[in-house]
Amino acid sequence: MPIFALCDCNQFYVSCERVFRPELETHACGVLSNNDGCFIARSPQLKTLGVPMGGPWHKYRSLCTQNNVAVFSSNYALYGDMSQRVMACLGTFTPDMEVYSIDEVFLQLDGFAHLDLTDYGRQMQRKVHQWTGIPIGVGIGPTKTLAKVANYVAKKRTTSGVFNLCDRTLQDQVLPTIAVEDIWGIGRRWALKLNAIGIKTAADLRAAEPRTIRQVFNVVAERIVHELRGTACLGLEEIQPKKNIMCSRSFGQMISEKHLLLEAIADHAARAAGKLRGQGSRCGGLQVFLQTNRFRKHEAQYSNSCTWSFTVPSRDSREIIHAARACMAQLYRPGFEYHKCGVMLVDLAPATTVQGNLFCSTDHEQSDELMALMDSLNAKMGRGTVRFAAQGLEKGKQRKSWGMRQQWRSPRYTTRLKEIVKVRC
Repeated sequence: MPIFALCDCNQFYVSCERVFRPELETHACGVLSNNDGCFIARSPQLKTLGVPMGGPWHKYRSLCTQNNVAVFSSNYALYGDMSQRVMACLGTFTPDMEVYSIDEVFLQLDGFAHLDLTDYGRQMQRKVHQWTGIPIGVGIGPTKTLAKVANYVAKKRTTSGVFNLCDRTLQDQVLPTIAVEDIWGIGRRWALKLNAIGIKTAADLRAAEPRTIRQVFNVVAERIVHELRGTACLGLEEIQPKKNIMCSRSFGQMISEKHLLLEAIADHAARAAGKLRGQGSRCGGLQVFLQTNRFRKHEAQYSNSCTWSFTVPSRDSREIIHAARACMAQLYRPGFEYHKCGVMLVDLAPATTVQGNLFCSTDHEQSDELMALMDSLNAKMGRGTVRFAAQGLEKGKQRKSWGMRQQWRSPRYTTRLKEIVKVRC
């Protein structure tokens, strides 16, 4: 019988901040989205104050000030690195794993049925906390869907944070208490339709006729029924290369100057090119977009995009930046206050399969070597150590004008030597 475990970090972004600020362990904490817009992570103490997920910062700012809430801007460098550490730790328990998101991972435990799986889950908890300081919940079940249910129970209804749902008798007790909208893969619209036909709990859905569910919904819903019955329809998935790569961001403040827009799009293009090489691909073209803030109805509005095709698929940052800047120059119109721009790399293909062109003079071997050297230096010395002049060299007001607003970002403790924690003896 297949056995899956779902390990999910508790309030991951908040937990990352607390690792380096242990005095905040029992303190109300929250993390804000890009440009400090709204709350994307909340500690239990902040939830108690009534701050909802997605709550706008400007609306709850006074409440947070009155209650001395610790508020942080998003620190993705820290969160990404801590996520990798958590996944590496969990990888010591089984070689078969699927990283589902930045704070969730499925583990396959088929060969571990002889162990006390609940105790094995507790070992995972202890080791991850010892290695990283991050608390996790562990749900165990015979299918990925039941492992998700078990994780929900572990985090909401137990004090240990570990729950094993492999036993059929236990499933019969738990599933009637799980609302159908809380099942993995059942969204709000499906939940409303299921409720309308009398299916309100996970037990009701398990008892439904699979073929009927498929006719009313689709094959995905039918698989959920089988998974709730203990038949594994979903195995671990390998990470597939992305079909396109997007890098975009709203500006920290409105921008009208052309040279700043060219600088911003060059930075986005450079980051996209790095991701492209990271997954071992080349792109056949790119698309650049530029837009004003559509929510400012009283201001003049403009939104447009431009497409560029490469003669030979590229993974060279120089070529990608040049193309992105050319598109931006074509898109720019004076007299507007711009809110956001971005670049999307399209027509991706494996880097090893390149159709040459008789009239292309680019030395791809030399280009690949140069990009590999640049990537290795940035990986070793920190992102942005080697960068292109087109991305902007300023670190002061000019840079901040189009950069993301991060007024309360914590130090990048694990990825920047200058920001590492100092211990005084």
